[in-house]
Amino acid sequence: GAAARAPAARGRGGVRAAAAGTIGEGASGECPFCLLPALAGPALGTWRWPRASAELSSLKKFDEIKKANQAAAKKLVEDQLSSSSEDDDEDAEVKQGKILDKTFTIYTSQTDGDASELERTRQYMNEAFQSGAMTCLICIASVKRNQAVWSCCGCFCIFHLVCIQKWAKDSLFLVSSPLTDDDFGKKDYPWPCPKCRFEYKRSETPSRYYCYCGKVENPTVDPWLVPHSCGQICEREFKPSCGHKCLLLCHPGPCPPCPKMVTTTCHCKKAKPVPRRCSAKEWSCRLPCGRTLLCGQHACENPCHAGDCQPCPRVSKQRCICGRQIAERLCASPQWQCDQVCGKCLPCGNHTCEKVCHAGPCGDCPRSGKRSCPCGKTKFTLPCTEDVPTCGDSCDKVLECGIHKCSQRCHRGPCEICRQEVEKQCRCGKHTKRMPCHKPYLCETKCTKIRDCQKHQCRRKCCSGNCPPCDQVCGRTLGCRNHKCPSGCHRGSCNPCPETVDVKCCCGKTVIKVLCGRERTIKPPKCKQLCSRPPTCHHSTQEKHYCHFGRCPPCRQPCQKTLTCGHLCPVSCHDEALVKQTGIHQSAGPWEQPSEPAFIQTALPCPPCQVPVPVECLGQHEISPLPCHSANPYSCKRLCGRLLDCQNHTCMKECHHVTKSSSSADGKKAGPECSQCEEECTKPRPAGCPHRCALPCHPGDCPSCLQMLKLKCHCKLSVLYVECLKLTCADLKEKELLISCRNQCPKELPCGHRCKEICHSGSCPLNCNQKVKLRCLCKRLKKEVQCSKIQEGQVSLECDALCKEMKRKAYEIKEAEAKAALEEEKRRQQAELEAFENRLKGRRKNKRRKDEVEVEQSSWQKYKNLIMLPVFGVAVVMV
Repeated sequence: GAAARAPAARGRGGVRAAAAGTIGEGASGECPFCLLPALAGPALGTWRWPRASAELSSLKKFDEIKKANQAAAKKLVEDQLSSSSEDDDEDAEVKQGKILDKTFTIYTSQTDGDASELERTRQYMNEAFQSGAMTCLICIASVKRNQAVWSCCGCFCIFHLVCIQKWAKDSLFLVSSPLTDDDFGKKDYPWPCPKCRFEYKRSETPSRYYCYCGKVENPTVDPWLVPHSCGQICEREFKPSCGHKCLLLCHPGPCPPCPKMVTTTCHCKKAKPVPRRCSAKEWSCRLPCGRTLLCGQHACENPCHAGDCQPCPRVSKQRCICGRQIAERLCASPQWQCDQVCGKCLPCGNHTCEKVCHAGPCGDCPRSGKRSCPCGKTKFTLPCTEDVPTCGDSCDKVLECGIHKCSQRCHRGPCEICRQEVEKQCRCGKHTKRMPCHKPYLCETKCTKIRDCQKHQCRRKCCSGNCPPCDQVCGRTLGCRNHKCPSGCHRGSCNPCPETVDVKCCCGKTVIKVLCGRERTIKPPKCKQLCSRPPTCHHSTQEKHYCHFGRCPPCRQPCQKTLTCGHLCPVSCHDEALVKQTGIHQSAGPWEQPSEPAFIQTALPCPPCQVPVPVECLGQHEISPLPCHSANPYSCKRLCGRLLDCQNHTCMKECHHVTKSSSSADGKKAGPECSQCEEECTKPRPAGCPHRCALPCHPGDCPSCLQMLKLKCHCKLSVLYVECLKLTCADLKEKELLISCRNQCPKELPCGHRCKEICHSGSCPLNCNQKVKLRCLCKRLKKEVQCSKIQEGQVSLECDALCKEMKRKAYEIKEAEAKAALEEEKRRQQAELEAFENRLKGRRKNKRRKDEVEVEQSSWQKYKNLIMLPVFGVAVVMV
């Protein structure tokens, strides 16, 4: 069965499934479909699917895939958020500007806002923000915010920390690889920066991630700081050192010149000290230097300068060292030698000095004293006039071969070459040959070893095995795809292209330097210069906008073309408007997909003039500003309002045209087009006349009213008939008489009596003359007086002496009656109290025993009766 299933297994699962199918004897294998391990039955040798293990394996694979996807998503987010420059939109530019201003604040405060010395540092910081501008030269990858980096102190180039560590390790290995085991480790070989080749010691290999200023290890990623910055003040020593420290916040690139103010003098120390920037503290007063030159005769005439004075430019006659010749020479070189031999007689008296022009004594004769023979074995003491003879012994000097010695007798001059025959081995050690010692032996065998480049053979004749480095040029195309590797042939990948390319904006005034090859992927820098392209519309100048690529934005300046009405077109320029083309392409059927709309650039005509022009309405009611293209007389929709012929009403028609007559000078008078008045007369009637005018609406005054009025009198009791004309024309007194009924007034006065006046208007008079009786307070005396005097309080009736005596006697009688009643009440209460005590005493006597001893009474028992009787009396009286 397994053999029969093998071809099918190969068709689905390949050879692996076919091999797994041979499990006839209960062996374990894999499923030919899912390739999971399957177990054979213990007795039958058939397949059994391991459900539990398959489920566990599936869950495990699912978890692994899930974790991998989550890690990939997290890495993608970090890559997007941690780029060296996040976005190029306006918000990112504003944010970048705020960060730069914050970084330069302390420095600019010291320089009164002068930031001209910060351009180099600003360039490095802009590259730190620019997307893709900051690239690791080792791995050719962008340096991101959240990656550990290292910055070179020579060129300030930034590398990944891992990349620079590997670079240093490889560099040290390549330097130390040719050394022997004895020399290895004895010398601290340096490693170079990949860009500027600034050398670092082995101990200076970076191992930890620090910020630019080196204060903080593993600085946190802060979006409001420069990437890889700690945000603290830099405080690095300036180069060259001046004793001050950098005032910027932690930043990439070089520190700017020192902005501190110091008091310093000029180079020649003649001028007064002045305050200057520490970075430019050396200055020249431009006065002549005046210092004595090296010639000792002249003074320096150059302007105040730093360092030593230049050599004296003047010419003077000077003697040579020996004093024989005089020549004109520069004062800067007073000592000079002539070309004559000294020729002075030496102390021996036999020889002369053979030195060329010199100073001082000539010295002893070089042939005086003990002299050796040519081989140096024997010394002789001879006069200087005799030559030293040879000693006759063998020379025994070591020949040029360094092995054999000279076999000739002591002789003058150099020894001959070594002519002994020796058996020499070639340099590669493959052949031997007898030949003279002075001749080198090189065989014709070419070395077949591969050089360090691992590409080319040595091919050098008779190579000693220490093959020299490959002398061929690598010539491989670098990653920039613009240049070829200029290094010698080498192993591994080529070094990054060291060239830099300028990426410019459209106008070329803003430039950033990027590595060669990155110019194809990096975005051009945003230029702050104004666009200098000529306008394409009818305007002489275009709107100010920044440098850009592509077409200029549409012109938004006012058109200002002269319209037919004489006004200037106020709308935006429309010489280059985009107009959608319609009806160009007709679809062949419903199956054809609609094409995108096409737009063409064309000049649109000026719109109708919208300049407001004052126009009066037809009825001359108002003047409204209307667009120039529709400035015609119009109806304001108000009522006409012109005065009709009746002189009382106005025209109620809607605003309309009125023909002006030559006779009417008033512009507000109705014309023939106005309506005619058909209303009744509505003029006001005289005061008191309730009747209407019988005439229609008319000009002038209305006629007099002749109707009768039905009125009530002042007291409202009688009805009177009066002519309307008499009533409206009468004065107040006449009206008072016309409306009066001539009877007594029925109204009642405040005192209660009836008014004695004839029917009248208004309130009744208060002076009542009727007689009334007036009594005193005790009602004994009485008197008749007028009612008005009593109301006014002018008359009063007082009690006399008899009335007062009668009041006093009555009061005394009342007091005597009250006192007698009180005494009677007290006697009654006393009798009731005594009767009550008598009853209490009778009861106590029955209960008292004969042998009781009489107890002395207390003060309360003695006087309680005297206290309680008044209390009970008062209580009874109150009850």
